[in-house]
Amino acid sequence: VLDPVRLCFRDVPSVDVLVWSELPVGAGLGSSAAYAVCLAAALLAACGAISCPLKEGDSTARWTEEELTLINSWAFRGERVIHGNPSGVDNAVGTWGTAVEERGEEVSLVASRVPTLRILLTNTKVPRSTKVLVAGVREKMLKFPAIMNPVLDSIDAISEECQSVLEAMPANPSPEYYPVLEELFDINQHHLNVIGVGHPSLDRLCRVTASHGLHSKLTGAGGGGCGITLLRPDTSPLAVEAAKQDLCACGFECWETNIGAPGVTLHSSSSLNAQVLHALFES
Repeated sequence: VLDPVRLCFRDVPSVDVLVWSELPVGAGLGSSAAYAVCLAAALLAACGAISCPLKEGDSTARWTEEELTLINSWAFRGERVIHGNPSGVDNAVGTWGTAVEERGEEVSLVASRVPTLRILLTNTKVPRSTKVLVAGVREKMLKFPAIMNPVLDSIDAISEECQSVLEAMPANPSPEYYPVLEELFDINQHHLNVIGVGHPSLDRLCRVTASHGLHSKLTGAGGGGCGITLLRPDTSPLAVEAAKQDLCACGFECWETNIGAPGVTLHSSSSLNAQVLHALFES
């Protein structure tokens, strides 16, 4: 494994960094990790620590595994500046774009690709601090270890069960898996409230979507921020639209999207959409 501290390359040229994002900041969507990964990749490329993988005619390209490992190492350091003691999960997902598994301080990639899942992403617009929420959970664990440790063990078991279901789905995309995932969403959300990372806005989100037969949970650190709602393949477009209208009536923002992305990627200017190109030319 390359040690980023010991790497020494040519001086980084004077650069201006323009950040453009569709992600709301501080909402539990990993925007800080996405920023750290992109910034690490850009600066490492600028100083010659990693190659330029784009070939003539390519619209996008990705780096080698060794180079991705280096990008991830620096991105994790950026996350530590922002969050203090992050898990490393967000920057790993941003780097490799696959599902990851966290065991203690070890973060590893899940061997098989997870299926593409439709979700409704909702931003409650309630700001929160990951650092403060993590500290609150730690304090509760120290105060009530006999109560909190079994809850955390149960959350771990939920994650393992969910991973098993997701790994089985690509080979056998049966609709029978979705009720299982919905139950796991519900149980997980209750547990997250117990450990102290829930919020009334997230409870309201869950109640609104439940009234339309949908199942939701918080995402990210909680305490506000965003929630995700699982959409089955056969979910009625009318039900989704009705849920979105009710959520927007609460003052929330909603997007229908998919879980799954390729990870950090180098794009040619020809592959960028018009909005990004406009932002670049305006800078």
